[in-house]
Amino acid sequence: MIKAWALPYWTRGQAGRETPPDLFRVLYYGWLAAFSLKLLGSAWDVSWHFKWLRDDLAPPHLLNSAGTALALALTIVHGYTGYGVDRTALRLIQWGTGIFLVAVPLDLINHRVNGLDITSWSPSHILLYVGTFFMIAGVIRGWFTGAPPGRERTVVLGAFFAFFLENVHFPEQHQEYGVLSIGAWDNNAAYAEPILLQFAADQMGRPVDRTTMVGFSLPVPDALYPVYAVVVGMTVLAVARLMIGRFGSATLIAAAYVGFRTLVWPMLTATGFPPSAVPFFLIAGAIAVDLAFAIRMPVVRAVAGSVLATAAVYGGLIAQSALMGGVYGTLNGMHGLLGAPPLATASAIWAGAGLLVAWLAGEWFVNRFELHPLNPRGVVPA
Repeated sequence: MIKAWALPYWTRGQAGRETPPDLFRVLYYGWLAAFSLKLLGSAWDVSWHFKWLRDDLAPPHLLNSAGTALALALTIVHGYTGYGVDRTALRLIQWGTGIFLVAVPLDLINHRVNGLDITSWSPSHILLYVGTFFMIAGVIRGWFTGAPPGRERTVVLGAFFAFFLENVHFPEQHQEYGVLSIGAWDNNAAYAEPILLQFAADQMGRPVDRTTMVGFSLPVPDALYPVYAVVVGMTVLAVARLMIGRFGSATLIAAAYVGFRTLVWPMLTATGFPPSAVPFFLIAGAIAVDLAFAIRMPVVRAVAGSVLATAAVYGGLIAQSALMGGVYGTLNGMHGLLGAPPLATASAIWAGAGLLVAWLAGEWFVNRFELHPLNPRGVVPA
């Protein structure tokens, strides 16, 4: 039935050809399904790796692979038929998918050569995020330029930006799981299986002790977490607010991501997987972003937004740490949920400066490529 419906559309064409509305909707709801599968896989993935020794065919990897397979199929459809994308969107999707597919075997080789990959910030992992970054950016561009104005266009665009935020924030989960794993060790309740701890200790040439646990759980400088959250996370939300053009859109996107993480938290812990701190501070930063858009002048807005968002994020992190009862405090109930990685407060000035540069770049980019919501388009341009 589906094949018979789709067959008339399976013709060779250039990107930018006029796309029938029903086909356009099917393609982009397919992308929503692909990113949802990848989201479910990634939500389970970090928790899995803080408990078990790595396995290529682990269930989270299989879920993620199903999403990747669907994304690859959609990339082929866009590339062959030219439907649903302009040239820019197609190139972004193709480059993103290509980088991701190259990164997968590189990551497997990395694990074969180096054994356990101690950090989410490794080069092969970063390539995976970069590939997904370009892939989602292309999908956002394609949907934005091709969907007719209306509520559906706005809601789906917000959903794609929520997936975008999840992708860029993903490596930060290493610290979010890591801080609670150290706390569990200090409370004589290690989450990781002995085989994983021993493997990590052997790689470090140490016995299984607290130094090993810290090296495994928090292998990057403390400043990286807050600076990255401000510069990258808040920039994504600022660009989303620019493109969607509605007050509260940044807050809703951040709330959707944080809400998903909060929902998954008890599902993982109830089945014996390690918990993570949840980045509630992203909502505070998103509110600051939305408030900054009361200012109409782009440069002034970027300056004010950078100051407000940086203060909100760092303030939120301090509050979460306090509610946890110290950096490695008790891990019972809501205390673990509200925890936060160690915070280097002096890094706030670098975070704010970086966000200002990135925000101004986002303002320029949106205007340069006519991605403002006041420039709606009913069909995909050539």
